[in-house]
Amino acid sequence: MSTIPVYRWRLAPDGLATYRQPRAAGLRPGGQPVAAQLERPRRKRGPLVAYLYRIDLAKPVRPMTPAKRAALAKANAAQQVCPECGRDAGYRIPASLGMCTPCADAPRLAA
Repeated sequence: MSTIPVYRWRLAPDGLATYRQPRAAGLRPGGQPVAAQLERPRRKRGPLVAYLYRIDLAKPVRPMTPAKRAALAKANAAQQVCPECGRDAGYRIPASLGMCTPCADAPRLAA
């Protein structure tokens, strides 16, 4: 079993990037294995870990098809409908509340 190199926060060499960094430039890892690991120390818990990929092996992001775009729009629209009142909230319903803000505030305002 081969181990991957581990770098401290902000000390990774050039040519390596996290998943999101090449994504901003229109690239994706493209099935390549993880090249290294980045660790950011924390005080009370274990370190935050990010996997690093080689930028030179990255491939272009696949273009969005009309079917994918429609499916994404449908999924986003479904997350805006309040399960309590059934109305479109106009924003994504927070998972912490599970309902739109007016429905979540109604019991507090009634008391």
